[in-house]
Amino acid sequence: MTRFRHVLAVRGMSPLLGISLLARTAITADAMALTMYVVLALDMSYAAAGGAVASLTAGVALGGPLLGRLIDRRGLRTVLVLTIVPQIVFWLAVPVLPYVILLVASFAAGLLMVPIQSVTRQAIAAMTTAGQRQAAFALESVVGELSYVVGPAVVILFAASISPGVVAWGLGAVIVAGGAAIALLNPPLRAADEAEDEAAERPGRREWLGARMIAVLTMGFGVAMLLSGVDLAIVATLQATGQLSWAAVVVAVFGVTSVVGGLVYGALPRPMPTWLLLGLLGLVTIPAGLARDWPWLCVAMIGAGLLTAPTLSTVSDAVSRLAPVSVRGEATGLQASAASAGFALGAPVVGTAIDVSMPAGGFAAAGLAGLLTALTGYLLSRRSPAMAAPAPVRDTSRAGT
Repeated sequence: MTRFRHVLAVRGMSPLLGISLLARTAITADAMALTMYVVLALDMSYAAAGGAVASLTAGVALGGPLLGRLIDRRGLRTVLVLTIVPQIVFWLAVPVLPYVILLVASFAAGLLMVPIQSVTRQAIAAMTTAGQRQAAFALESVVGELSYVVGPAVVILFAASISPGVVAWGLGAVIVAGGAAIALLNPPLRAADEAEDEAAERPGRREWLGARMIAVLTMGFGVAMLLSGVDLAIVATLQATGQLSWAAVVVAVFGVTSVVGGLVYGALPRPMPTWLLLGLLGLVTIPAGLARDWPWLCVAMIGAGLLTAPTLSTVSDAVSRLAPVSVRGEATGLQASAASAGFALGAPVVGTAIDVSMPAGGFAAAGLAGLLTALTGYLLSRRSPAMAAPAPVRDTSRAGT
């Protein structure tokens, strides 16, 4: 735990992670909030709800690198103002929008989603030394897992007991509050010894978006696709056995073990390659399809859970190391886009595998997606051996600043 104490002792780190947890809990649940509104308030099908969610996700995927590039050029607070205002308008208007207009508005809201996740990652890279980043990004992944466990469950509970329209207002309020809090905190996105690089000429995209970065982004896409598919496979398995009501318990076990895995990984003395962690995650996911009831499925998901947060943290760490400081915003935006694309593609691919075979086929498809992208990352990293090398350690005298 000493490594985590040193990270949390960095000035501004604890409030940054706390604000990130609050805002990401709401952002993680935005798709569920739209689903509940379309199904319960508009009395439409889940397919229609999926259309609204797909529109929102497409906007997020396209907006990530654009907002990141704008942060690099114009600064954090400019982008936060540019994104907070549209979120206020969208979430206030959701309960009165007809479905067709909701589709268009969802895309715009996704395009201008408050970039809490990418800003948090940029700030962590700027606020920590190279020796602290393994633990710091492990904590960031733990924050993400906690938001995933809490956010959708809270939305489902309140949408069913109060009103999906009121839930949309509350969710929007939390997103806006998170963005405003980040603007007030104004975390540094450049370290003191990186300030001179900020004024340097912006490198061309070909100079930094090479084989090494593509390998990392591919693996970020792969782990998101795997996780999206696992969620669907859990539901399909328990529905087939008449135990669907236990799905929340299985998902909770998955999330809690991921938190544990992230904390253990952050305390390790040295990092592991992303391709290795992702490959192991894919391997342990495939046999989860052998479970036939919820207690055994909980047991089967422990291995995958323990590897999830570590894999996610190594992706973030690698992106922060590979991106030149003047394009770090765009690079973290591309990472967010890769994850959004993976989540969007994982459910239909795994769903098709389930439809043509059985629920166990869903776990197999998700695991194979992880293995395939891990292999791709490994092959690209062999072409670029420097990818696995840690960044030079900066002067640690600023660790507590």
